[in-house]
Amino acid sequence: MTHQQELQTQFDAEVVVPAQWPGRASQAAPPPLPRSVPRPVPVPVPAQPGHRFLIYKQDPSVAELGSRLTYIPTVVLNGPMDVRVQTELQGVTPIARNISGDFVFTAGTPEFDCAHTFAVVRETMAMYERHNGGVPIPFAWNVGGNTERVTVFPHAAEGANAFYSRTAKALKFLFFTPKGQPASNVLFTCQSFDIVAHETGHAILDGLKPGWLSADAPPQTGGLHEAFGDITAIFLALAQPDQAEALVALTKANLHDRSFLAEMAEQFGKALGMPSGLRNADNDLKLSEVGNEVHSISQVFTGAIYDILADVYTFELSRQQRTKDATVVLIETASALCRLVFDAIVASPATDARYVDVANKMLQASADRGDPAVYRTFIRNRFAVREVTTAATPLRDLMTGQMAMTEAAYTGDGQDVTEVEPHDENSASLLAAQDRSRCCGTMQMPEYQAVPAEKLAQGGSLEDDDILRSQLDELRSTFSK
Repeated sequence: MTHQQELQTQFDAEVVVPAQWPGRASQAAPPPLPRSVPRPVPVPVPAQPGHRFLIYKQDPSVAELGSRLTYIPTVVLNGPMDVRVQTELQGVTPIARNISGDFVFTAGTPEFDCAHTFAVVRETMAMYERHNGGVPIPFAWNVGGNTERVTVFPHAAEGANAFYSRTAKALKFLFFTPKGQPASNVLFTCQSFDIVAHETGHAILDGLKPGWLSADAPPQTGGLHEAFGDITAIFLALAQPDQAEALVALTKANLHDRSFLAEMAEQFGKALGMPSGLRNADNDLKLSEVGNEVHSISQVFTGAIYDILADVYTFELSRQQRTKDATVVLIETASALCRLVFDAIVASPATDARYVDVANKMLQASADRGDPAVYRTFIRNRFAVREVTTAATPLRDLMTGQMAMTEAAYTGDGQDVTEVEPHDENSASLLAAQDRSRCCGTMQMPEYQAVPAEKLAQGGSLEDDDILRSQLDELRSTFSK
């Protein structure tokens, strides 16, 4: 007998065959139950509450990106609803979390639209709260201890628009059937990552600067509101690692190459007959080319910020490409610029803000935080070439393509200027009345046109009577005679 046969015989002798029920054929012993493995070291920190959401990365038309899971690291109740945001869709909400405590639904369903819209609103708010030192940013009505939420309406009504309303304390996303399409081909604006981020940007900026939405302000002030919505969508996209990675691969790290980042609200724009998105952030518009139309004026500021982003990314990639992945550099660059713009806006005037005000605050904040001098050269040049500011340093290197994009100390002439003047103080974008005819629904709300600027700037809730105040006062005067 071999050694292996001896071991098998010994093993067979040790096997205990359990007793069989009467009349039942003999059967092999059942396998032993698995034993739990003790955890030698206790988990030091309890698990934090949080929920997963399925969202579109851009919108349904950007097929190469599709959808993805995102994680919201706060308590979200059925609705979805949390301490700042609630969702309302008649006959659908409140939607319940699944067995795993998540809000993951089939794309294209009303439940998905509710979850997607809530998640993008919450991610937008979280991005700016990070730049605010982790401190919650109030909505315009959150004064004197008021903690009312903003209500999100994913399917608010029929129409080709979306808007934020301080009076309604709401973000409303409409839906429509594009011209020439079958009735079943409905486009829901809430499904667009860009549109949701844009409108949430209006709500956030109204909380920071409640006087900026007044139609009595200079057109540039209105342009800041529209531009803030657009750059919010850009910065939020670049805060998503998968989107940033896709962009770097698609463009070979050239932000001026055509991409989903610069094209805003692709599906919506095409549905309205445009060749691509609703707006193009990578544009060359100057203030002298846009008059007093706020939608166009906003693109001048958005374009300048986009160019600054591309410039700073080129510089940072050149000095970090051997130590960091290009995607990581892009994410960090975008986050730093977003913080710079945020800080500049917070420091800008409470009313009648001009582009030059924000540009100067950007220059000063950049110097204060110790950025390389070339950062401020990028800022000066990009606002100057768009006729927002005077050219404090020569533009010849920029205009001839000879700017030293990778030299940290480059200023153009050795002067690191941190304050510039407006290019033209008689510009229609500063002196004319605002033309909001082509703006998003937010800028066309009656409350921002009828309520006096000083009342808006105070913050706080708005009621219908505030909108009708002048007419009510006239009636009271008439009826008192």
